[in-house]
Order: sequence, then structure tokens, then C-alpha cells
Amino acid sequence: MSKDKDKPKESGAAPAPAPVGEPAVPAAAPAASAPADAPVPAVAAEKSEKAEKGDSAEVPQQKKKPGVPPRRGKKLRNHLKNVAKKLHDAGPVSVKQAVAELKKLKRAKFDETVEIHINLGIDPTQSDQMVRGAIPLPHGIGKSVRVAVFCQGDNVAKAQAAGADVVGGADLVERVQKQNFLDFDVALASQDMMGMVSRLGKVLGPRGLMPTPKAGTVVPASGDLAAAVREFKAGKVEYRSDKTGQIHAGVGKMSFDETKLVENINAFVEQVRSVKPSGVKGNFINGVVLSATMSPGIRLAV
Repeated sequence: MSKDKDKPKESGAAPAPAPVGEPAVPAAAPAASAPADAPVPAVAAEKSEKAEKGDSAEVPQQKKKPGVPPRRGKKLRNHLKNVAKKLHDAGPVSVKQAVAELKKLKRAKFDETVEIHINLGIDPTQSDQMVRGAIPLPHGIGKSVRVAVFCQGDNVAKAQAAGADVVGGADLVERVQKQNFLDFDVALASQDMMGMVSRLGKVLGPRGLMPTPKAGTVVPASGDLAAAVREFKAGKVEYRSDKTGQIHAGVGKMSFDETKLVENINAFVEQVRSVKPSGVKGNFINGVVLSATMSPGIRLAV
């Protein structure tokens, strides 16, 4: 044997050819590949499925922002654009024409509320120019009103007989104050109860439920409490100018006859015109707009 055979083989070097006359050592067989029908891991299967569908990159879903309506379709956008142009070109119209046009614009599936919006020529920063009151509309407002009455003594039976939903004295005051009970739309109070009801100003005031003499929700000792309850149950509307000098109120439903809506609107406008503050100079009513819950506004010539 030669001396080269006794030297150790360097790692990584190619194997030396076998000497003549000796059998060659077979090379190591390659690693066996996995059978075709072997189960594929779940992660790999999911990736391959996404690759087949073209979803190589996952797109995160955008969260809907509160208060942002969904995008309107092209057909609806064009329809509203044409309606707005038509109303703008027509200008202010009479109450009868506005009600007839409003009924043509109905597209909602529910019974919409007919609303009136009045722009007043007042200075909202002056307390003596605030406009506030209440009026019983000739045909009501088309919805049931929950009336709470703060009273005591004989007035309790009178209020219950007139149809009040909630009646009570000191117990009702405590219920509102401690349990935050506000399951009513209008709050009336007899004059002798205002000492206790005044403690609820922080609770009822921000919600527009605080009884006040200007709104007719405080019944004097000589007044008729039962008649006041019946008026508000029938649809007596409270109105109040906001910080921008405007009044917003509901005057009926789209299901009302045109004649009833016209009479309600005229009665409301005349009531607002009659309470013009003495400190207002110039035009008291700058403009009136009629609309429904889901319709554009129509300017009135009043």
C-alpha cells in the first residue's frame, strides 16, 4: 500500500477514487421525498388557498366611523341633486304648494315627521329677545305624548282622569332625583309644587323638560290642570329659540291630509309671529323652511 492511503482524508475534499481491483463504495442515497398524499399542515394549506385566490396580502377592514352615513348610490345622488336644483329655482312658495311638493318627495318607508324651521331676526345673546312658548296645534302632531304631572292633593285625581301617564308629588320628585326617572316627554307642575320641582333643574333643564310658566307647563292655582294635561296629550307643541336664533318644531306627519298640515303650519307661524320681543328691530321672521325627516327643505313665502 502507498503512503498516501495512510493519510487522513481532508474534510470537504472529493473522495479519492477506489484503487484498482477494489469494489467502489456506493454513494449515499438522497433523502426520500414526502409522499404525494401526505397531509399538508393547516398553515401551509391556508397560504396555498390564499395564493390560489389571489389574496397574497390581507387588506384590513376599515372600521365604520360613528355618525358618518354610508355612501349614497349614483342614482340617488343624481336624484337629490335634481330635486335641490328644482327647489332652488322655484324659490319661496306658498304653504299649500310646499305641502303638495313635500308629499311628492316622500321616499322613506316610515311615516316621516313634518318639520318647520324658522330663522328669527333676534340677538340670541340678549336674554330679553329669547322666544319661547307652546301652542296646541289644531290637528295635533300625530304621535302619543307621555305626560308627567307634579302635583298633590285633589289635583292628583284630576290629572289622572285627564289622561296623565305619571302623576306624583314628593315621591315623583325623589324618583327623578335619585333614580334618574325620565320616562316622559312633557312635565307639568302645579304652582304649589314648584318649590320641590325646582331642585330638579340640573336633571330636567338640559333635556328641555323643566316646567316653566312661559311654556305653559306650570299651572297656577287658579288654572285648570286637567285642561293643560289634555292639551299636551292632544299635541301641544313647545318651541324655543336656540343659540343661533332659530326655532325647530314638528307640526305633523306625512300621513296627514294636506289641509290639516296647512292649518297646523299656519297656526304655528302665526303663534311665533305674535310673540315678537319688544327689543327686536326690523324683520322678526327672516325665513321659514318646511321639510320632512328624510327630505330636503322647501322655502315658504310667509
